[in-house]
Amino acid sequence: MERKYRVNSQLVFGLIVITLGVLFTLGNLGMVEARHILRYWPAILIVWGLTKLFTSPGGAKFFGFMLTVAGTLLMLDRLDYLDFGWNYFWPFMLIAWGGSMLWNSMKRPGSLITPTGSVQDDSTVSHFAMMGGVKRLNNSQDFRGGDLSAMMGGVELDLRQASIKSGDAVLDVFAFWGGIEIKVPQDWSVSVHATPIMGGIEDKTQSPKGGSEKRLVIKGSVVMGGVEIKN
Repeated sequence: MERKYRVNSQLVFGLIVITLGVLFTLGNLGMVEARHILRYWPAILIVWGLTKLFTSPGGAKFFGFMLTVAGTLLMLDRLDYLDFGWNYFWPFMLIAWGGSMLWNSMKRPGSLITPTGSVQDDSTVSHFAMMGGVKRLNNSQDFRGGDLSAMMGGVELDLRQASIKSGDAVLDVFAFWGGIEIKVPQDWSVSVHATPIMGGIEDKTQSPKGGSEKRLVIKGSVVMGGVEIKN
């Protein structure tokens, strides 16, 4: 049976880590000047932003767009085409953060703001926290997955009232100096395929007796942060 691969943040982050490792190795061998190549690090932001833009739902697309724009402007600064430093970069990230929250809140008709702790019934989720916290409850009876990102912040997703109709639900997580907590029903099984890098992933769930056809797959990367799953 042919296996299909999906481009996600875990794949992109892994390729970036491998590329950096190769550059540093070649630099130690005197084959390339790694420091000259690494000055073009904004290319990492561009790749990450494009990945978010084309593979993530909801507000994460807007964040991916802003990240791509910011990375492009920083790259043009490195190439001496314009002057765009860190004093311009952080306002871009604030706009991206606010825009992604606004996008997610406006998806729900009749409400401009989705309160923290409110119940949502979307089949996919997309939540991002940067230097703050996001707490969401989801009771979708056809939950399919989505993405959770925490940068110097925290995301808490409560799925104990949700259900998986068929197949696997896949959550793509990314924690950088942040934490993600996922609560699942007791009749779900959990399969973790995320990669920790100076971070940790803790699965505290108890597998259902006799097995379960409802499975949540956790993919992604955890960098100097933590992910906890429990039921």
